[in-house]
Amino acid sequence: MSTAEPAITLYRLQACPYCERVVRKLADLDLDYESRFVEPLHSERNVVARLTNKRTVPAIVDEQTGVTMSESANIVEYLEQTYGDGSAAADGTSAAAGGDD
Repeated sequence: MSTAEPAITLYRLQACPYCERVVRKLADLDLDYESRFVEPLHSERNVVARLTNKRTVPAIVDEQTGVTMSESANIVEYLEQTYGDGSAAADGTSAAAGGDD
């Protein structure tokens, strides 16, 4: 068992469907990650804004590849391309499936 910090950090809200979409993809790919829950109010999500220049979640930081990004569809596609078989729609969702919180 590794004692190292997970390479991926997920910034998220509780009960956020867009965040849960990313959580499902991380689980499908059996990737270790650290969850960091952020403030529910957009105006108080300074940590996310510093990382992505946006206050929306989900957002990830992948220390292994140096990638920082937001928007669930983009994150799911990135995870599938980087750690999966390259089929971004493998979770049954489309990249055009809507906005994040």
